[in-house]
Amino acid sequence: MTAPAPAAEESAAAVAAEFTALYGYEPTGIWAAPGRVNLIGEYTDFNEGFVLPLALPRTVVAAVARRDDGVLRLHSADAAGGVVELTAHSLTPLSDGGWAAYPAGVVWALREAGHAVGGADVHLRSTVPAGAGLSSSAALEVATALALNDLYELGLSRPELALVAQRAENDFVGVPCGVMDQMASAACEAGHVLHLDCRDLSVRQVPLDLSAHGLCLLVVDTRVEHELGDGAYAERRAGCEAGARALGVSHLRDVPFAELRSALGRLRDELGEGPDAEKVRRYVRHVVSDDHRVERVISLLDAGDVRAAGDVLTEGHVSLRDDLRISCPELDLVVEAARAGGALGARMTGGGFGGSAVVLVEAAGAEGVAEAVREAFAAAGFAEPRVFVAEASAGARRL
Repeated sequence: MTAPAPAAEESAAAVAAEFTALYGYEPTGIWAAPGRVNLIGEYTDFNEGFVLPLALPRTVVAAVARRDDGVLRLHSADAAGGVVELTAHSLTPLSDGGWAAYPAGVVWALREAGHAVGGADVHLRSTVPAGAGLSSSAALEVATALALNDLYELGLSRPELALVAQRAENDFVGVPCGVMDQMASAACEAGHVLHLDCRDLSVRQVPLDLSAHGLCLLVVDTRVEHELGDGAYAERRAGCEAGARALGVSHLRDVPFAELRSALGRLRDELGEGPDAEKVRRYVRHVVSDDHRVERVISLLDAGDVRAAGDVLTEGHVSLRDDLRISCPELDLVVEAARAGGALGARMTGGGFGGSAVVLVEAAGAEGVAEAVREAFAAAGFAEPRVFVAEASAGARRL
């Protein structure tokens, strides 16, 4: 398996030194925000439903200093092209600024919300794989938002910072994501999964001590990069919204699982039998059932029956594959090979069309499952996947 990424705290001094070499003076501080994996609950966040993510030890680390002249200088150790220089008062949404659009969007969103945020010098380094479905963009946004919150003494709460970061991605970058990724990066706690109600952003930190049960959670990065700005995500969101309108509810979260069958019948009566109507019914079936799967997994964790959650994860993958149709051959092969290799359960995680899967395994058999997946990929002619252990880690913080 892939060696663990260095802890954010271990990277702080190096990132500070890089900032100093780049800008010629020391940063005011160092902040870190993690990527995430979502245990269960996919495409439910923008439907005001429930999700169950955990933060990864892989982080975006940001060295930042405040500027009062309105100049925003952005640099990433992980991107080519040198320093991107902008002005805070002239930031323009949907300007296709590449990676720099994410931190720039945070400055724009804060200013749009009425906060007197001027410029900053920012240097970033990330151990969250981009395009792997592990929320590298949210980690970038949240690290920037937390730094500016501290430097400009804005006093914003973690949910408020998450909403700022979400607005940056929705309205500045142009990706209509829900708030799960930003909330997970901002608010997760070490040793816990975050039970998030995406309607009111209330949270419950649910203990997750897999090692106490002899288990571990693997992340398998297929190395198939996904891109959520290509319209497929937006199309599914629009389909969910159409389903909610047809059912007379504000969001699909308001459709009880016990009434799902009758709701699908009402959709058939309301929308007819065409292919577009059939897609809406599939999307509704996935969202309502995945909300229910979140509740089932939490009940199993609370009861200490963690192994039984594996079947729920696999069931969730089938729904993502067949109803939402956002999987790909590599993700399906991870689930198939992992289960054949002895995994308790597996599913794709994140926005889909590539990215990563999570696999619940007996700790003693983790390497064997990882090897079974690697062998299956080799036999299929796919690039070797990256496999690492996910540990429930801390959310965003100043180092």
